[in-house]
Amino acid sequence: MAIARQVLCVCAFLSLPHAGAEPIRYSVAEEAESGSLVGKLAEDAGLTPAQLSARRARLVSDDGRQHFRLDRASGRLVVAGRLDREELCGQAASCMLPFELLLAEPLQFFRVEVALEDINDHSPLFPEERVSFDIVERSDPGSRFPLEVARDLDIGSNTVQAYSISPENEYFSVSYGTRLTGKKYLELVLEKPLDREEQAEMSFSVIAEDGGSPSRSGTTQIKIIILDVNDNAPVFSEEVYIGQVLENMPEGSVVLTVLATDQDAGVNGDISYQLSQAVGQGDSAFVIDPKTGEIKLTKPLDYEAAATHELSVRARDGGGLSAICKVLVEVVDVNDNAPELVVSSFSSPLPENTVPGTVVALFSVRDRDSGANGKISCALEDQLLFSLRPAYKNYYELVTVSALDREETAQYVLSVTAADAGSPPLTTTQTFTVDVSDVNDNAPVFSQTSYTMYVRENNVPTVFVGAVSAADADVGLNAKVTYSLAPAQAAERPRCSCISVNSENGHVFVLRPLDYEHLRQTEVTVVASDAGSPPLRANVTVRLVVLDENDNAPLVLYPGQESGAASSELVPVSAEAGYLITKVVAVDADSGQNSWLSYHLLRATEPGLFTVAVQSGEVRLRRPVTDRDSVKQKLVVLVRDNGQPPLSATAALSALLLKDFSDVRLPHSSAATEEQDGSLTTYLIISLVFVSLLFLISAAVFVARKVCRRKELQAGHVLYGADNLQSGLADAAAAGTLPRAYCYEISLTTGSGNSEFKFLKPILPSLPPQHCATGQGPEEGQDFPCVPVSTEDMAPDNPGTLSARQFNALSFD
Repeated sequence: MAIARQVLCVCAFLSLPHAGAEPIRYSVAEEAESGSLVGKLAEDAGLTPAQLSARRARLVSDDGRQHFRLDRASGRLVVAGRLDREELCGQAASCMLPFELLLAEPLQFFRVEVALEDINDHSPLFPEERVSFDIVERSDPGSRFPLEVARDLDIGSNTVQAYSISPENEYFSVSYGTRLTGKKYLELVLEKPLDREEQAEMSFSVIAEDGGSPSRSGTTQIKIIILDVNDNAPVFSEEVYIGQVLENMPEGSVVLTVLATDQDAGVNGDISYQLSQAVGQGDSAFVIDPKTGEIKLTKPLDYEAAATHELSVRARDGGGLSAICKVLVEVVDVNDNAPELVVSSFSSPLPENTVPGTVVALFSVRDRDSGANGKISCALEDQLLFSLRPAYKNYYELVTVSALDREETAQYVLSVTAADAGSPPLTTTQTFTVDVSDVNDNAPVFSQTSYTMYVRENNVPTVFVGAVSAADADVGLNAKVTYSLAPAQAAERPRCSCISVNSENGHVFVLRPLDYEHLRQTEVTVVASDAGSPPLRANVTVRLVVLDENDNAPLVLYPGQESGAASSELVPVSAEAGYLITKVVAVDADSGQNSWLSYHLLRATEPGLFTVAVQSGEVRLRRPVTDRDSVKQKLVVLVRDNGQPPLSATAALSALLLKDFSDVRLPHSSAATEEQDGSLTTYLIISLVFVSLLFLISAAVFVARKVCRRKELQAGHVLYGADNLQSGLADAAAAGTLPRAYCYEISLTTGSGNSEFKFLKPILPSLPPQHCATGQGPEEGQDFPCVPVSTEDMAPDNPGTLSARQFNALSFD
């Protein structure tokens, strides 16, 4: 679209000489009413009214005054205001008002000339309302007395055509005409001699009448004073005096001097001078010395207002006779007018994406001086983005020459200087302030390439964790930034829904409490969008780091704390100081110093016997075991983290101080355990059958044996071997003290910290209650002693498992 407009502008510019070759001419009578039709300008220019509006038609004139108005709706040229031909053109024979019809987009000019026709709107006017003549009696008939001709500002037939005397008298008549020099004259002609004794003075009127229809007239009063004889009138040395004066001459400067002589002597030869100015030239700028005839300035002259001044000087002698001469004063132009710059159109603001070659301003220049003083040149101050180019006649265009950038410069102040060629030259500077309007050509820019924000776990909902900030170099809506979270892409994992961003200020909030142990950090993408059309966007990554709080107590992994009974570790009594008993293993779900664990011995049966490594949790002997130390040692180890405040957990341990610990054997494989379980089952079945057959026979023997057995246990005797075990079971069945018999197996593993009891099915259901504990020591082939166990000693949650009280009651020789 912009390229097409430029092509049309070029075509219109190329056609300008053709358009200006033949001006469009009209004529209109002066004093026509405002709105009077002058002509159909659009039709004569080959345009339609629609084109006038579309191309922004307007009228421009050299002097800047608009005498006519263009009606765009109809295309007619009408009178804009009162037109006075005499004011506009003076006494010129023709009055032509030129102007141009200016069309923009594309640029085109049409020269228009309107001839202003004169109407009879001025009456003849004499320079003097009253004229007095002193006429000597006995003057010869035919004597002539000059008068100032009446001036009529109209021209042609509307000017003065005839003079007459009213009332008519027999002594005087009027004579008027044009001399060979082209000067008009008016004279009173004495028709017969005067007689002072009969009539000392007389008065009448001289009437000037123009040729208009209806005609107009002007009158001057003539007073005749009859004197004694004065027969010589003053005579000027020149009929026409011509003088030149610079328009900047100061007040009081002498323009020229007129000189008249009179051959009479005495009073009749004394001459005085009077000055009168031509009609229509306003207040006189001249004054004459009545004695010397020097004509001086009363105010500075203006060449541009009037290039010449016409004056009349009357020389009168003491006898009443007079003579008139004409004085022409030519004003010489000086360079006293600076160039004038008239702006026809100006476009501001300009969008920053304006294409080069766009017309910013159209203006014309003129200078009221003449010659070299009126010759004008225009220049634009140093400017890389704008230039001046001539358009038509004295018109210039201010255009762009390269792309604009509002973010670099939002406003341009352009100074156009018009200078004339006078000496010294005068200049005029016109300033154009061009604002550049914003276009959304800048996306928001974040203040950081990425953001990292921190929040402590277990935070309160909607906690403020930070803010993102983006700036937009544009202005207005194009710079208004809103923030939002970018949706997760299909290939990405779903982002955390716990983060929210304020769309207005970019504040980032965490919507719900976070758990460091489940979420340590997450990333979201924040989008900053401006409000332009179309909007521009920028993305930034926000990384939310969850800071750990000490909200998790240590968790003891070993020894296990699930069962009610504490773990038991086997310690040989021969162990030296530093002997490793076991190791407490604990973890903390927190991180950093909140997960740094320390181990402390909280309680112990013999506090001085054990020591716990603070860092590793290793439980060792502080000193060697003595006979005074209890076989069953209970320890409570405190596990504490390094948080503020610290959290802790406890681990309960049991240690058994064993003699001859080297003979204790523990199973090394599951195959051995299964083999032992199978042998034991066979023995139990055989014993059950055997006991069932001999139950009735052995009842009495069983009771006696039971009593003996109890005494042996109290005495601390220990029975070893499988034969003894089988015999004991048979005796217990014979005694009949327990309704059912149970057999327990102890599996003890060095360093494991666990003592596990298993029970088998009853061997003889009808046998008296007797419990047998059997286990494998560190070496195969050795059994633990059988110990009677009562029903109340069983663990309440597992009938087949020994309680902690019963286990602690075990003693070993």
